[in-house]
Amino acid sequence: MSNSRKMRLRLLLLLLLCEAQGHAAPRPNFVLLMADDLGIGDPGCYGNTTLRTPNIDRLAAEGVKLTQHLAASPLCTPSRAAFMTGRYPIRSGMASQSFIGVFIFSASSGGLPTSEITFAKLLKNQGYSTALIGKWHLGTNCHNKTDFCHHPLSHGFDYFHGIPVTNLRDCKPGEGSVFTRGIRVLVFIPLQIIAITLLTLAVLKCLGLLHVPPVVFFCLLCLAAMILGLLLCFLHYFRPLNCFLMRNHEITQQPLSYDSLTQRLTADAAQFIRRNAGTPFLLLLSYLHVHTALFSSPDFAGHSQHGAYGDAAEELDWSVGQILNVLDELKLANNTLVYFTSDQGAHVEEVTTKGEVHGGSNGIYKGGKANNWEGGIRIPGILRWPGVIQAGLVIDEPTSNMDIFPTVAKLAGSPLPEDRIIDGHDLMPLLQGKTQHSDHEFLFHYCNFYLNAVRWHPRNSTSVWKAFFFTPKFSPEGANGCFSTHVCFCHGHFVSRHHPPLLFDVAKDPGERTPLSPATEPRFREILAVMQQAADRHAETLQAVPNQLSLGNVLWKPWLQMCCSSSGLSCQCDRENQAKGASR
Repeated sequence: MSNSRKMRLRLLLLLLLCEAQGHAAPRPNFVLLMADDLGIGDPGCYGNTTLRTPNIDRLAAEGVKLTQHLAASPLCTPSRAAFMTGRYPIRSGMASQSFIGVFIFSASSGGLPTSEITFAKLLKNQGYSTALIGKWHLGTNCHNKTDFCHHPLSHGFDYFHGIPVTNLRDCKPGEGSVFTRGIRVLVFIPLQIIAITLLTLAVLKCLGLLHVPPVVFFCLLCLAAMILGLLLCFLHYFRPLNCFLMRNHEITQQPLSYDSLTQRLTADAAQFIRRNAGTPFLLLLSYLHVHTALFSSPDFAGHSQHGAYGDAAEELDWSVGQILNVLDELKLANNTLVYFTSDQGAHVEEVTTKGEVHGGSNGIYKGGKANNWEGGIRIPGILRWPGVIQAGLVIDEPTSNMDIFPTVAKLAGSPLPEDRIIDGHDLMPLLQGKTQHSDHEFLFHYCNFYLNAVRWHPRNSTSVWKAFFFTPKFSPEGANGCFSTHVCFCHGHFVSRHHPPLLFDVAKDPGERTPLSPATEPRFREILAVMQQAADRHAETLQAVPNQLSLGNVLWKPWLQMCCSSSGLSCQCDRENQAKGASR
């Protein structure tokens, strides 16, 4: 071949390569929608016939519905840590060894470590504009109230507008308190003991049976007064100190107002999309709905068939519709992967003193939030990308909320970190029909720090085995939750341990009603042996890391307390309207 012909061939190949690159599909945008405590039995597309969720249902009709989509943890903080990093929360220290499994104070020092890599950080490095609007719940500060080491802006988000902790009953006047049991144990019982002691000493002194110096009575009365004073301070200051809105690093509303809150956050999410319509973007809209305290605007209050919970759920669905409408209006729908989910199952123990049900539905599944029965971890999972993902597809393979991390990273062109284990798997081969089987042969279900159950989906089988090493003791007996403690706990006398483990085939018994035995499953011991070996191999991959949810990291620290005013602990301001104009 002559040199001139070789040169022409090289030029032709170069032109073809440039042409191919010029027509390469642009990187997609990502809109990730996460509800809080929404049960898999709540949306219409998962079987609910009385809650109106037309926009979530539309997503499912236009995309893929996952029917065995699983939260990596049945609690907010660890589940969200796993979602953001693609890793089991025990790997990042976001799995508690105590009874407190989430952050409840804004002035806690624990949080998602700066060493962790979120999908937002990966995408920001790829040139994406990134925003988190809504709930964070993964910590704020470490050493002082301005270091923001755990803040969303330190984890790859360019913009944050929302609450740094979580929505609680205590944040809304008249909605009760999540601390009722703690107040009873730490306040009322000590006061009763002091009262009985005072009465006993007074009687003995009157009868001349015991000489009691007046200073003893004085000290006991002072102790009682101090306990009561601390309680009153706690009840008065908790709301403003922990329930507030931030925009980036600035507090914009303290305490937060629920008036049109969903509308405000939805409008901000829509504005972010409009501002970044010409560049790749990642939006995580992390709803406060439907975690208690329940709230809704006048357009939705009193309109559902399920009281305050239904009103909130239908307002959540409205917001989803607003985001989809903006994508359609800007002609971005065909280049945007939309994902809808919940951080864990519905909180079935959420019942008011008046008997009103403030928790959602987990459908046919047992249990709920804070336990690893299917009702606690099986969550809605819907993905839509027109022209790329087949519309109306239903996939009944085990998938995890940890899978979003590698899926988003690969689509954005980012390599995965090589210095750590990523537990999630890319979902695209499954979503596009290139494989019919989940990459998750084994999944490990943690109750906070403790390995609770193992899931095994053998490659050559339709069975999905699930083995429990322990299960929570539901109370009262026969109930579908831990109503006496409001949530189920993970150790001590609150659980029943199983030797051998409790085994189910959730493919045949999704409600986990009938445990298997050697009499009903001939391979019983063989199956359990394989699952134990998998658990042992998994344990070998774990490394000791600082416990971000230790009592020392969870408890309130006054030097970390953020306040929008300098006048003591009054902490009251409303800068939402002013900050709105300055938002990015």
